[in-house]
Amino acid sequence: MKKILTITAVLCALAGAAKAQDSSSNQVLSTIAIGSCNRQEAPQIIWPNIANKNPELWVWLGDNIYGDSEDLNVLKTKYELQKNNPAYKKFTSEIPVIGIWDDHDYGVNDGGKEYPKKKESKELMFNFLDVPANHPARKREGAFQSYEYGVDGKRVKIILLDIRYFREELHRENGRYELNWDGKILGEKQWAWLEKELTDSNADMHIIGSGIQFIVQEHPYEKWGNFPKERQRMLDLVVKTQPKNVLFLSGDRHISEVASMYVPGYGKVFDFTSSGMTHSFESSTELNAFRISDLITQKSFGLMQIDWQGENTSVNCQMFSPEGSLIDEVTIKWDKR
Repeated sequence: MKKILTITAVLCALAGAAKAQDSSSNQVLSTIAIGSCNRQEAPQIIWPNIANKNPELWVWLGDNIYGDSEDLNVLKTKYELQKNNPAYKKFTSEIPVIGIWDDHDYGVNDGGKEYPKKKESKELMFNFLDVPANHPARKREGAFQSYEYGVDGKRVKIILLDIRYFREELHRENGRYELNWDGKILGEKQWAWLEKELTDSNADMHIIGSGIQFIVQEHPYEKWGNFPKERQRMLDLVVKTQPKNVLFLSGDRHISEVASMYVPGYGKVFDFTSSGMTHSFESSTELNAFRISDLITQKSFGLMQIDWQGENTSVNCQMFSPEGSLIDEVTIKWDKR
């Protein structure tokens, strides 16, 4: 069913508003769909089944295509293949889309700041996402963005972090990434921007998408935990700025799960990983001591159903098969703030 937004909401969402955040809309969000790891050449059966869940917004969480090239024509052609797919094209004509990259759409597997085509790749991604030419994110280094939706009492701020453009080196030993104790993920300009976005925010929920998983510590692959000081810096910033109801979103892993951790001085934060739209890590048995859902190893997309009616805001985090069948769900709720 085609989503009908007010003219004001559409214009604000597209052109951005003169506020601290990059752009805003008065559209109240109650259903947000998310996903990552989508091979553009694979069958795109998932889109009508996502649309059938009636989301007000779709959020890409990275590996939106598998580009993996320094040849910009290759990246552009792959983006065009995805964008012109009839099922996806119909979906985007009905449902607003925002997003951020991970590594394969950035241009190189597990890549960071050393990737030589990152500026050009950013423009290709923004063109794919139809980010307006006058959007603030077009004018700065890196692809980080923020969006605000809703009205007082039902306001969501979505912050999309760029964990590629500024990220420093990782080294792998025996199949496991070594900890980079002094390395950076976001870069100082992005950290300063993020602090401004969180300071004195009047949003009732703060959703922070960053491609790679934030909470998990155990698995040997990419994660915030590979940069311990950066992960702790994020937790310290949450404590310092006290944003309401923090939910991290992530992709990358070809599995789906929900994790929760208690942050002293703040309270609970959550991480909803939704990954593997066209392919998944079916044999995964990886550990996550913070996991509060099942470990979902089949292909899936995610859905967040926000309950604004209760005394405390809650979100039902659901994982669906590409055909639209419910696989697992977990309701998360923060302490009253």
